Amino acid sequence: MMDCIFCKIAAGEIPSDIVYQDEDLLVFRDLNPQAPVHLLLIPKAHIPSANQLTTENSDVIAKIFERIPALAEELGFDKAGYRIVNNCGEDGGQTVSHLHFHLLAGRSLQWPPG
Repeated sequence: MMDCIFCKIAAGEIPSDIVYQDEDLLVFRDLNPQAPVHLLLIPKAHIPSANQLTTENSDVIAKIFERIPALAEELGFDKAGYRIVNNCGEDGGQTVSHLHFHLLAGRSLQWPPG
C-alpha cells in the first residue's frame, strides 16, 4: 500500500530502529513507547488487520509468535515476563491499518497497577 506507514518502514523508505528482520517479518522499536521495551512486530506483506487473516496469509502469525520468545530471551525479559497486544479496528484502538503486534516489557504490566 502506497500510503501505509508500516509498508514504507518495511520497504526501508522510512528509517526505524530495527531489532530483527527476515524475508517475512520486521521488528522495530515503537517511537512512542508505552513501556521500557516496546517493540512492533509486523508482517512485511500488507495485511490491514486481523480481520483480513486467511488460510493463505495466516502463516505469518505463527512466524511472529515463534519470534517473540527468541526476542524476549535475546533482550533479557523472558524470565520477568511481557505482554503481547494486537488492536483490531478503530474501536479496538488500531491506529495504523497494517497488522501489527505490540511487545511490551521492562516493567510490571499487572492490572490493576500497584
